[in-house]
Amino acid sequence: MADMAPATPSNEARRVQMLRAAAALICERGFGETRIADVAKRAHASSALVIYYFGTRERLLVDALRYSEQNFNDAAEKMLAEVSSARDRLSLLVQWTCVPDSEGDDVPGAWGLLFDLWAQAFRHPEVKQDRVELDGRWRSMIVDVVKAGQANGEVATVHPRAFALTFAALLDGLSIQVALGDAEIDPERAYGIAMQFAERELGLAAPRGNRRRGKRT
Repeated sequence: MADMAPATPSNEARRVQMLRAAAALICERGFGETRIADVAKRAHASSALVIYYFGTRERLLVDALRYSEQNFNDAAEKMLAEVSSARDRLSLLVQWTCVPDSEGDDVPGAWGLLFDLWAQAFRHPEVKQDRVELDGRWRSMIVDVVKAGQANGEVATVHPRAFALTFAALLDGLSIQVALGDAEIDPERAYGIAMQFAERELGLAAPRGNRRRGKRT
């Protein structure tokens, strides 16, 4: 694997420009059809500079997803802070995951980026480890919502980590169907399936208020 330049405050803006270019291209074309030269052209940089910052194409994929995922985490945490109930917080997370028409996404079509990460992780151990870390952060966000709901008496006695593992897997599966345009699993049905599961498992109260929309990565 090629050596990479360390991330520093002085090169952060240039790195982000390349990450945005890589994320957009992978979403548009897929990882297999995205070359270092394509990223360099989109970012108005040289191929040598992209390699200098990221080392390999696989590393660029993982870092582009990390960039997209961090934007998701920052936005999700801000939105979660604006609501107090566990049900409303889970509703936001489901919509961020399953509803593909949110506004202001940093990387349009970012599910394609995650699909390519999964495909690469299946064959490359170094990518697999990064996938494990990213999924862990997502599950921890769900765990925190459940624990807060238990603390205020809204959520029944359940094992937060066990629920998060199952719920995250359910959302991943539903999101794949939505992204692929499955005629039987449109965004509204995906939302309903996920929330009915959460309400049943956590003993949540009936829906109330309006839903806000968003999307993961």
